[in-house]
Amino acid sequence: MTNVVSGIAYAGSSGSIDPAPTSGRGPVPRPRWMDRLVQRLETVEPEWFSRFGPPDEGGRESAVLILFGPPPAGVEDQGEHVVLIERSHTMRTQPAQIAFPGGARDPEDADLVATALREAQEETGLDPAGVDVVVQLPSLFLAPSQFVVAPVLGWWTQPSPLTVRDPAEVHDVLAVPVSHLVEPATRFTVTHPSGYVGPGFDLDDLFLWGFTAGLVSSVLELGGLARPWDAEVRRSIPERYLGGRRA
Repeated sequence: MTNVVSGIAYAGSSGSIDPAPTSGRGPVPRPRWMDRLVQRLETVEPEWFSRFGPPDEGGRESAVLILFGPPPAGVEDQGEHVVLIERSHTMRTQPAQIAFPGGARDPEDADLVATALREAQEETGLDPAGVDVVVQLPSLFLAPSQFVVAPVLGWWTQPSPLTVRDPAEVHDVLAVPVSHLVEPATRFTVTHPSGYVGPGFDLDDLFLWGFTAGLVSSVLELGGLARPWDAEVRRSIPERYLGGRRA
């Protein structure tokens, strides 16, 4: 944990993260870095995002929503924020971990974009009508769950309140400033008992690592937002995120 003031907004178990009053005056145009990201996406191979591409035999289709938007009400940082969730602490898999809203595709979903928006609405209460879908990033494979995950990048043109909709799945909802994520002092390299090594982010007393941290790191770099940081600073994953398993 660093001494950096994060500026993160939390919904809490029964509260909400509300849009700033100015958000109701019409659609908020998306920042230019998102358009640059889309252009740069044409020059990178899917393997750039992860060495774990979808296998030939496929897997369980799913999607996550990487939603950036204007700052919510009551925060000092006026730059873009990204929406994350803290998973329920009692879940059987990945308890308490920080993640993007998302989940498995339902038969009724028209496509994976629809999956990402539906899951985000079910988990955080956001109104999908206010989301400008920017691009669907290359799908990634999560071997432990056999999920093939489609990351859907969106901009929140018309923000709506965020809240915990189902405590059995979500412990809290966060709006994290991009300025905090690119601050070198909040970044480090994560080490896992299995031998995994990857990017990590300090979020107050929370710990962002794994699949979600990798996507955050990739989006920041592809959007031209990343700042140099010391990858030699290493931190072990706290026991509470291991779910009782160490390999």
